[in-house]
Amino acid sequence: MSKPKLRTGIVGAGFAASFHLEAVRRVYCADVEVVGVNARTEASTHAFAKKHGIQAFDDLDALLDCIDVLHICIPPALHENVAVKALARGVFPIVEKPLTGYFGEGVENFAGRDASMTEARDGALDSIKRMLAAEAQSKARVLYAENWVYAPTIQKEREILEKTRGQILWMHGEEAHSGSHAPSYGHWRLAGGGAMIGKGCHPLTAALYLKKVEGRARFGKPIRPATVTARAHAVTQLPDFVDAGHIRADYNDIEDFAMIHVTFQDGTIATVFASDIVLGGVHNWLEVCAGNHRAICNLNPSNQMQTYNPVESQFDDVYVVEKIGTKQGWAMTAPDEDFSHGFPQEIEAFYRTAAHGDAVESDSELAADCISTIYSGYVSAANDGKEEPVTLL
Repeated sequence: MSKPKLRTGIVGAGFAASFHLEAVRRVYCADVEVVGVNARTEASTHAFAKKHGIQAFDDLDALLDCIDVLHICIPPALHENVAVKALARGVFPIVEKPLTGYFGEGVENFAGRDASMTEARDGALDSIKRMLAAEAQSKARVLYAENWVYAPTIQKEREILEKTRGQILWMHGEEAHSGSHAPSYGHWRLAGGGAMIGKGCHPLTAALYLKKVEGRARFGKPIRPATVTARAHAVTQLPDFVDAGHIRADYNDIEDFAMIHVTFQDGTIATVFASDIVLGGVHNWLEVCAGNHRAICNLNPSNQMQTYNPVESQFDDVYVVEKIGTKQGWAMTAPDEDFSHGFPQEIEAFYRTAAHGDAVESDSELAADCISTIYSGYVSAANDGKEEPVTLL
């Protein structure tokens, strides 16, 4: 039986665009043709196209006219506009996280630390509403690229919840490392915030997803977030911070540490930590404490492989694990880091949706709940941790 044929394109030419392209080339549910790329500058567009053997498009509309699926791998401030354009053409937008946010609405020299977080929340909710309205009018669906949802450990926990009908009482998790790959990170007007949204969106969305799974299994409808309390700090901006060059410290107007505490509609809870001030590699995990079981979902690091390297230079051409800092000594070496993080699984799932109409687990509702929770978290942090309601759209 022949596979359905799909044409795809990429907007963006950075770190995310590269791993999206690698994941596309592992898709097996459809015959996918990577048509081309459009990026911020002509130089970056043509360089990426040449490197990967695809066509360079200097005009986004021209690319959209040639494809069925679009990978949106650009700063969050640009997500809404591009996704809405794609949806209007019936093109499925695979939107990198975070889905959207508040970016100062074009205010010159916008400074996130001085902004009203209530206005920021209102602006983020308005952006979500526009994207949901565009989706409602389209034959395509928003495919929210939250890889944590598709990570093997999270999907195993999904299976446990569905088969045992377990009740999650408390989850706690973390995403932390020493700073983002993206040059736009550190500027609220481009990223929509700092650690809370840039790092916290990952374990938070996984927690929101698992409560949805539980709700569907036990009651036939998702359990969604109700309230949030949060704190945020800019530790690398303290006057006595010593910049030793190991932690990215050019955070212009964002926080580099955050704690988010969510109460769900059923009164159960989740606590998430997000940080840009942790050395030694990426720290991604979520622990689930249910009434009938307990699960620790490690994404990174994982001890499925460990290596000892006595001489740094021996591993010059060997990838060990993201942001490890040094390859000398013992390391939790990742044999397939992308798979452990769920990247190929999420892209496969999205193409099954586009090709076969399969339901999507990481959808616009989950993305909207994440953004709404985070921006109520920013309001809470601005008010010294006061509990804030989460608006459900």
